[in-house]
Amino acid sequence: MTARSLAAVVLLALSPIAPAATQPETTAVPLAGTKTVWHGYDRYTFTHDGRKCYVVAPKQAAAGRPWIWRARFWAHEPQTDLALLAKGFHLVYMDVANLFGSPQAVAHWNAFYKYLTSEHGLAKKAALEGMSRGGLIIFNWAAANPDKVACIYADAPVCDFKSWPAGKGKGKVAPGAWRACKKAYGFTSDAEALAYGKNPVDNLEPLARAKIPLLHVCGGADEVVPVAENTAVVEKRYKALGGPIRVIIKKGCGHHPHSLKDPAPIVEFIVQRATPGA
Repeated sequence: MTARSLAAVVLLALSPIAPAATQPETTAVPLAGTKTVWHGYDRYTFTHDGRKCYVVAPKQAAAGRPWIWRARFWAHEPQTDLALLAKGFHLVYMDVANLFGSPQAVAHWNAFYKYLTSEHGLAKKAALEGMSRGGLIIFNWAAANPDKVACIYADAPVCDFKSWPAGKGKGKVAPGAWRACKKAYGFTSDAEALAYGKNPVDNLEPLARAKIPLLHVCGGADEVVPVAENTAVVEKRYKALGGPIRVIIKKGCGHHPHSLKDPAPIVEFIVQRATPGA
């Protein structure tokens, strides 16, 4: 071996060995806020983007850190949320009450999504859960962010504010909520509000293009948020656009109670679609 080749061998031995070309795992920042116990799980309460937020952590996060994003009516009929926590899902909530899925509400959710995925390493696609008026924000946020949604579980959802709270169809008008809804969107009159063309029933194409699976659970006798003016319209239009949707009708049931006594069909739907790599 020549002196030059020996020097090359020595230099190679002393040089740091480049690591294999693998992606480092995301290091999630520990959750912050006031910690309390919710149904046996750690719940963190804090303010983000000016809104009250909750994050409930599972005992052991599932691979890929999947999560269910609940809209409105925190802790009401929580059986699906609890079943998902037991399977390693995080449960998150941002209070955008009385914003009725308006662009302002969507902007708040955008900020929260960025925080949860960049700071806490939650999966890039969330499962969305909306009960009643929560349907407005889950559908409107999904339409603005179809690449960030794994699936949607909508329970007796408002899909058109002309139906509720405006009460312009068979549903009952909610005067206070209707005033708040118009204010949230910046409408100055009923006519301006009723001419709006981006209610969930009008804006399903972005979801259908992304093939976002929908599951609706509704009471067949719902007189507050009539199925015919909300879920039935979504179902017909979404199928026409080629989007996947399943509807479960609870015969004889009104607007309440939400969810199912046995949430297994809901839980299975979410786990199969919102678990990364499933």
